Amino acid sequence: MIYQLYPQVAHPYRYELNKDMHIAAAHFIPHEAAGSCANVHGHTYVVNVTVAGDELDESGFLVNFQMLKKLIHGKLDHTLLNDHTDWFDRHDPNRFPTTEVVARTIYETIQRYLDTLPHKPKCLQVFVRETPTSYVIYRPKVGER
Repeated sequence: MIYQLYPQVAHPYRYELNKDMHIAAAHFIPHEAAGSCANVHGHTYVVNVTVAGDELDESGFLVNFQMLKKLIHGKLDHTLLNDHTDWFDRHDPNRFPTTEVVARTIYETIQRYLDTLPHKPKCLQVFVRETPTSYVIYRPKVGER
């Protein structure tokens, strides 16, 4: 296995956790300006999630890796992203299943989960590689974490 290094986020937290996932999924961008991406096609996405915090939970984890995988891989792997209408929308460009929106929506999903934990870890960034030569990084603006 080849290990990927990702751009890092400077932060003041004691712990930083990174979880990699491979997600095989199809999508299409419902807009004429998308060119051939308006047709259904698939990718093996490489996703990396960075979570940080100062405190560990009662199990000694910042976050359980399995929970992160369940939240994202468990939902998206081997699906048509456009079918996830709770995440994506064919009429709102801010919710088309582009790589940018996929990264932001993964962030929002993970942060919602983290907000339920008593020790309040934070998702610092989500990296989504769509092809070997194209990727997106989503980071919340300062003050949103």
